[in-house]
Amino acid sequence: MKPEIFVLASDAERLENIADRLPASAVDCKNALLDELARADIVEADQLPARVVTMNSSVRFEVSEPREEFCLTLVYPADLNTAPNQISVLTPMGTALLGMAEGNTIEWPRRDGQAVQVRVLEVLSQWNGQACLRAAQ
Repeated sequence: MKPEIFVLASDAERLENIADRLPASAVDCKNALLDELARADIVEADQLPARVVTMNSSVRFEVSEPREEFCLTLVYPADLNTAPNQISVLTPMGTALLGMAEGNTIEWPRRDGQAVQVRVLEVLSQWNGQACLRAAQ
């Protein structure tokens, strides 16, 4: 069963617009993103729970098979490559991370189709649509 996820209303609107503009060759990516948005609790900034991965959040997570740990910032595709250690929301792992809370795990397909477990270990910073909040808050 997939865990509950939360997405800021402003992020959801922007992500839906991005998905609508994706080429036909990216149908799998588009469908995965739209499916996640459809099951998400869409919230305003003042309703966003702490320690949830939003767009522009820095997150430490691990994947299984092979077990690897990463520390990356979830970004929009247009913002990719402006700084190191970023992951686009349009990648399978990026889509899997969207809206997840610390400690949550989801089974998600990698680019090669192999299913892996993705577990959020720590949300280092969270963008709430208005400001970047450090996880210590």
